Amino acid sequence: MKLKILVGTMTGTANSVAQSIQMDCTDLATSIEVRSMDGLSVAVFDANDKDLRIIICCATHGSGDVPDNASELYDSLDLEARYLGHVRYGVIALGDQCYPDTFCGGGKKFDARLQDLGAQRIGELCCLDASSGNDAEAEAVSWCRQWLTQQY
Repeated sequence: MKLKILVGTMTGTANSVAQSIQMDCTDLATSIEVRSMDGLSVAVFDANDKDLRIIICCATHGSGDVPDNASELYDSLDLEARYLGHVRYGVIALGDQCYPDTFCGGGKKFDARLQDLGAQRIGELCCLDASSGNDAEAEAVSWCRQWLTQQY
């Protein structure tokens, strides 16, 4: 199985999470690519590869929005909408429970839009809380190791 992690971040935390997965989950995937969402469009989902899984690793910015570097990709899901039934994905959403109305909003927005386009989410969202005091990288790696073994 191949894994592609698309990273939306403002401060770099989501990128650190993705890189931890890349380093710690090599035994479960034939390849793991970490890619910033900068400049991406819905075309990033065009590869119809049954052996590919995608993780959206996305921080939350402002009032529950996607980070600046993810906005072009997110907007293209509306502007260039297409059926994504071949896409198998998971979401690692980063947020802060101190803001309960917008907690993990960036990742949740991607999840809702991908489902609207027919993409198939595997498992539950991994919601990482910045105010919990927990190690985000360790939590994400643990979630991902379990997620990679799930059937779809």
